[in-house]
Amino acid sequence: MPDPRPVSDPAKRHSATITDGPDRAGARAMLKAIGFTDEDLAKPIVGVATTWIETMPCNINQRELAGFVKAGIREAGGTPMEFNTIAISDGVTMGTEGMKTSLISREVVADSIELVVRGQMFDGVVCIVGCDKTTPGAAMALGRLDVPGILLYGGTIRPGVYQGRRDATVVSVYEAIGAYRAGKITLDELYEIENAACPGPGACGGQYTANTMSTVMEFIGLSPAGLNGIPAEDPAKEAAAKRTGQLIMDLVRQDVRPSHFVTRESLENGIASVAATGGSTNAVLHLLGIAHEFGIALDIDDFGMIADRTPLIGDMRPVGRYTALDMYEAGGVALVMRELLKRPGLLHGDAPTVDGRTIAQIAADVVETPSQPVVQPIETPLKPTGGLAILHGSLAPEGCVVKLAGHERRQHRGPARVFDSETACYDAVRAQRIVPGDVVVIRYEGPVGGPGMQEMLQVTAALVGEGLGDSVALLTDGRFSGGTHGLMIGHVAPEAALGGPIAIVEEGDTIVIDVDRSALDLDLPADEVARRFARWTPPEPRYRSGVMAKYAALVGSASSGAVTTGERMTANLRGS
Repeated sequence: MPDPRPVSDPAKRHSATITDGPDRAGARAMLKAIGFTDEDLAKPIVGVATTWIETMPCNINQRELAGFVKAGIREAGGTPMEFNTIAISDGVTMGTEGMKTSLISREVVADSIELVVRGQMFDGVVCIVGCDKTTPGAAMALGRLDVPGILLYGGTIRPGVYQGRRDATVVSVYEAIGAYRAGKITLDELYEIENAACPGPGACGGQYTANTMSTVMEFIGLSPAGLNGIPAEDPAKEAAAKRTGQLIMDLVRQDVRPSHFVTRESLENGIASVAATGGSTNAVLHLLGIAHEFGIALDIDDFGMIADRTPLIGDMRPVGRYTALDMYEAGGVALVMRELLKRPGLLHGDAPTVDGRTIAQIAADVVETPSQPVVQPIETPLKPTGGLAILHGSLAPEGCVVKLAGHERRQHRGPARVFDSETACYDAVRAQRIVPGDVVVIRYEGPVGGPGMQEMLQVTAALVGEGLGDSVALLTDGRFSGGTHGLMIGHVAPEAALGGPIAIVEEGDTIVIDVDRSALDLDLPADEVARRFARWTPPEPRYRSGVMAKYAALVGSASSGAVTTGERMTANLRGS
């Protein structure tokens, strides 16, 4: 007896296992219960993953965008199936215990997308992303799955208008809190900034982590050129979403997978984009994590080497003057590609991308707004080297990350002000107990110790707001918001909870920071260091059950991306 169903499309390389043949009648019955027809089930099935959540502006537009992605998939001959995963708002949770869940959510995003795509055996997937950890989480999932996939960024928020200037962001609010605590502005002024800073949907408006990772996705080829940069509220975003749905069907039919785009060369392009735009230091964690999931060798010191040869050409907040909306209006991040390609060795122009063009072709097609001020010519950069550096030394044997853009200091020597949590440090900052010259040390906030490696924007913004941004330094085994600026050093590894040298620093110790030597050192005799280590004991875990405890048990060093599928997990599984 012939099968009465329509003949399946040959591009159903995975989903046919779910939908085809008499033995799959039960699966088809359940799918028909929610409206799919035989014709739908004969087509390639493409997952549309959103990270929609009603806790932040960053992801709030994704359900609408998913509808346009699905329309594009249907028009191109596929059947979309929408699903969602979680997101944590860094900006909303900042400075609270809830902030510790943010980096952990990256792994949950990756795990959940992987599970649904594997379980439902989709032929491809479009991931719609927004707030900070959803973008790298989705990219990591694509690395694990290696089925045809595309990432689409939901778009940046419009900058707020305050006192006639179109440049307010959520970071403006956090810095205003510090200014209010220092008596520099009134409570009414703080409230005015609060009400102006975030005028609608979209992710935080500077070259903070969300927009940094959006830029990275275009540079490593996983996002269609120019589509990520369209702001969340721009009507063109709908057409971009539909175009993304059409593009994924091209990849599905040709069986072109993420591993075709994400290579060592494309990751180097991604690092260059961070350096050239003064992007978030969180990109170090995330690109290391993405490289790990794609099985590509990438080392923390690669970031330093690439930043050293890459000029800073993007004049973007928090270290510059302009927002992601300004970048879009100038012509988009392809302007950065064009400028970097002018100097041999800065970018791999032949790297392919999901829209079918190479980086060089995208750069050649860019339309620049005349006299735009956002991206400087490579011949006259803002700075000759990029916006970050990697330091090593007696305080960070495995390395750490310092953001260079936004300040001129490359050396600092001062007394340690030691805090065993971000909360304790913020209390001291709020009480104005930090003075010029201090080196603020925040420890036990690493991937294991936090757990979750929370961001320190509340502290760093308060220091800037109090007028101390140019006179103090801060180092931590935690991490920073992309909105942080000043001489701030994060990701110090090994972390304190695992017995890193940062654990034995005491109040008043002299700490030496020397970017020119790529060094972070504790000025202390070797015998005293040995004595302190001899009496040090690891702290009790802050969580003993649930996802936080599970993460702390599995997560690896920040210097290798703080992934939960690495050497530490393997060691724990072996019982060592």
